[in-house]
Amino acid sequence: MPTPTTLKIDFVSDVSCPWCIIGLQSLEQAADRLKDQVALDLHFQPFELNPQMGPEGQDIGEHLQEKYGATPAQSQKNREAIAARGAELGFTFSMDKRSRIYNTFDAHRLLHWAEEQGVQPALKKALFKAYFTDGQDPSSHEVLVRVAGEVGLDAAEARALLASDRFTNEVREREQFYLQHGIHSVPAIIVNERHLIQGGQPVEVFEQALRQIAAQQV
Repeated sequence: MPTPTTLKIDFVSDVSCPWCIIGLQSLEQAADRLKDQVALDLHFQPFELNPQMGPEGQDIGEHLQEKYGATPAQSQKNREAIAARGAELGFTFSMDKRSRIYNTFDAHRLLHWAEEQGVQPALKKALFKAYFTDGQDPSSHEVLVRVAGEVGLDAAEARALLASDRFTNEVREREQFYLQHGIHSVPAIIVNERHLIQGGQPVEVFEQALRQIAAQQV
């Protein structure tokens, strides 16, 4: 039986982006359909939707109106569409529990460390769940330390990291790298540092793209 072709995936995203978890679920389900042909080498890269957001966060409705001009009715319709897409892919959006948008920079610092520790995908998914399913604050150090511990990271080290400025420069550099290369909306899925797939695409779209890129490598 042939060995699956490994594809490097740089998944540029934010933990407060609903379309990013939809894109991730779709990508992973597509890879599962192709598991005899394709293996993913997955790296989560930082992107902040709201880098200027203060520590207190902002009401979601107010934020969406300010940033996108969305009316309450439009926002509600979008939330329903997102929840339905999530449910199709096996992810629960508890829209009633999520009332605020928060700063996510510290979450990205923790994810940078988690990559070194080999548990970055587990932490990313746990952070998505904490925010979108459980309605928790991803800027809270208490939340971040608890979630880190749940995926096998050392909670005391996570707390010390968050209290310091460790990985601040590394995360800022990565964010700037993707902005300078034209990534201004997420999710942005970059395959083998060459092929860009943008947005929370359906499973079939990812499946076709992965199959084609893998075939080119053979």
